[in-house]
Amino acid sequence: MKRKVFSQALPVLAFLIFSGIAAGCREKMPADKKIKQAGNEEMAGLVKNEFVYAWNAYMKYARGYDALKPLSKKGKNWYRKSLLMTPVDAFDTMVLMGLTKEADEAKELIFNDLDFDVDMDVQVFEVTIRLLGGLLSAYQWDGDPRFLELARDLGDRLLPAFRSRTGMPYRMVNLKTGAVSQAVSNPAEVGTLLLEFGTLSKLTGDDKYYRKAKKAMCALSARRSPLGLLGSAIDVETGEWKDKTSHIGGGIDSYLEYTLKGWLLFEDPVLEEMWKTVLPPVDRYVADTTCKGLWYGRVDMLTGKRISTHYGALEAFYPAVLVLGGDTARAVKLQHSNFVMWNMAGIEPEQIDYKEMKILSPSYYLRPENIESAYYLYHFTGDTTYLNMGKTYFRSLKTYCRTDAGYTYLKDVRDKTQGDDMESFFLAETLKYLYLLFAPQDLIDFLHVIFNTEAHPLKKIEG
Repeated sequence: MKRKVFSQALPVLAFLIFSGIAAGCREKMPADKKIKQAGNEEMAGLVKNEFVYAWNAYMKYARGYDALKPLSKKGKNWYRKSLLMTPVDAFDTMVLMGLTKEADEAKELIFNDLDFDVDMDVQVFEVTIRLLGGLLSAYQWDGDPRFLELARDLGDRLLPAFRSRTGMPYRMVNLKTGAVSQAVSNPAEVGTLLLEFGTLSKLTGDDKYYRKAKKAMCALSARRSPLGLLGSAIDVETGEWKDKTSHIGGGIDSYLEYTLKGWLLFEDPVLEEMWKTVLPPVDRYVADTTCKGLWYGRVDMLTGKRISTHYGALEAFYPAVLVLGGDTARAVKLQHSNFVMWNMAGIEPEQIDYKEMKILSPSYYLRPENIESAYYLYHFTGDTTYLNMGKTYFRSLKTYCRTDAGYTYLKDVRDKTQGDDMESFFLAETLKYLYLLFAPQDLIDFLHVIFNTEAHPLKKIEG
């Protein structure tokens, strides 16, 4: 009955949203006729211009650092030495956009300054999706063998992380010594390494990388509850669950993504079975249909009992995974909910209570997931609804997040207070997906290219 009510409400809800008066909207977005009237080619150009603007700000104020602090107009590093997060992460976006000058600047930085022979602990997950994924994609799309040399060096330095009794990786590894730390991890950090390590195996002919990452995914999958659900925290040494809360948000999200994408990229039947068994329990127990839409909350992995009705920016990736996996109907419904969330304050909050339609965490960290899902849905359906969504996203970003030196996150979407960080994923993911939404749809061939969770397009390698 609830599904029927929701289905009947969609046309009205869509009208309210696109009229800019969705329930809960705190302020009306300033009119921008240029964006409203722009065609796809012009919109792609506008997004490209903003990418160049953000990149130039990085080069002026944070060149050689991991990321830019736009309000302070200075750089920042993740660790004691820069790993050039922004140049590596942003490079394939430049290639896709045809930005030769900017790509040459990034390559010069990378080949002159990037060095992994440093005695410091790094987070395996983030370094894998941003740097290893970025270097592999750069090699595939640019062809310079130095990218692959760097990727292999990094891959070898990350391998010691898998030396646990279960085969699941520790969260941290020292790039020089191979020392590991932080045994309590989560499904996303355990199971979001296969696309990158598998591609490295394909490109080098050495299957050790694929074997390690696949073993970790299988070890995690084997520890699902009798209902088929995963928890939020697990000890990689003992295999014991430390937090039994199940959901699709941060800490679990990209494991679900990589079961599907791993199967599609490598055509591995083990991964196919993993995807087909992990999806139904999530849609059965975690999904929650209310009069306000389709959402995914939080439940106990052992009982399926609902713990909370929290949903947020990181969960917004799921429509992209659903439509890629063939469940277009569910993806469409969930993306409508995503867009309702975006419009609650004129730009997306980090987390809401979807039952009360109340903002719980008011920051917006320049996240890409909502835009990513709109791009996937437009690519697979051709429905111009998602182009209109994209224009709203672009207008929100320009209105509230643009600064004198690039873009920055919002501390509070309700009063639009700005923070002081432009993380590398804004260039690697947010602006890339926004550009691809309006660019010719044959630019990416989904039969032969799979995006990693950091939006690095990895090409399928036969054989």
